[in-house]
Parts: sequence; C-alpha cells; structure tokens
Amino acid sequence: MLEPKQIQNEASESMEAAVMFLDDALAHIRAGKANARILDPVKVEYYGAMTPLANVSTITTPDARTIQIQPWEKNMLSVIERALINSNIGLAPNNNGECIRLIIPPLTEERRRELAKQCKGEAENAKMSIRNARRDAIETLKKQIKEGLPEDAEKDAENEVQKLHDRFVAQVDELYAKKEKEIMTV
Repeated sequence: MLEPKQIQNEASESMEAAVMFLDDALAHIRAGKANARILDPVKVEYYGAMTPLANVSTITTPDARTIQIQPWEKNMLSVIERALINSNIGLAPNNNGECIRLIIPPLTEERRRELAKQCKGEAENAKMSIRNARRDAIETLKKQIKEGLPEDAEKDAENEVQKLHDRFVAQVDELYAKKEKEIMTV
C-alpha cells in the first residue's frame, strides 16, 4: 500500500516539472528585448560533434536590443554564423570579424499579441499537466481505500493534493503574467 505522503510527493514533483517546463518554454519566446536564452536551441558543429552555442562561445547582452556572441576560437565565427542563419530564431547575424551581433528588432503590436497568445497557450498546457497530476494522485488515493487506507486519511490527503494544485497553478499564472507584461511593454 502506498502512503498518502508518497502520493502527494509524486504529484508535487510532477507539478513542479510542469512549472519548470513552462518557465523554460517562456524563456525561449522572444519578447522584443535581448535574452541569451533564445539561443539555447542553436547547435554548431565543433570538431565533428553538434555542440550547443553556449559551449563554444561567450554570449552576452550589451544592451536591451543586442546579443553579442564571442567565439572562443576565431575559426568558429563562420560556423556560428551559418548555424544562426540556419536556425529558426529569425535574427540575421552581423559578423565583424571579431564577434557576431544579433540585433533584436522592435516588435509590432500585432506580433506582441501573437506572442502573448502563444504564451497563454504554453501556460494552459502547464495547467493541464498540473490538473492531470492532481487527477492521477486522487485516483491513486481512491484506490488505496480498497487496500485499507482510512477514508478520513484519504480525504485529508486529497485536500493536500488540491492545495498543491492551487499553489502550482498560481505559479503558472504568475509566470504567464510576468511574461505577458514583458512582451506587451514597448
């Protein structure tokens, strides 16, 4: 028989993973200002292996509209430039022979609304994952009654799972509101 605390911990871990995934997904959405995390999916060929861009260069944001990429080896400039062009980040690299700069263009109002809508979809997916974790935990608790768990202990555990659900949904709402504000701020 599973302990109610164990079921709650598993639900909490699942809900925490959903919030972390949302945080990562929102970080990759370009909000009109420079953020080095939008380059996380970019990989370059480095001595025959596909390597994340951050592992072969220093990525900085000198101002709100610029991302600067300083490769550790000069011969990597053209490889990094090619990888950026082939990636789907939607930014054209400027190579000056020393480093590569990505200029972030200002977003139009229509594009801001699209990005906010995309963020809302990501937040809804995270909430759905949290609700699924709650449902699974409650179903498991109900099955434990048949195996000898007292009903009052099951109800208490169910209330704790609901509190976990509410806490993680509030975190999702907070992350979404923060990202939406970032996107909509001109």
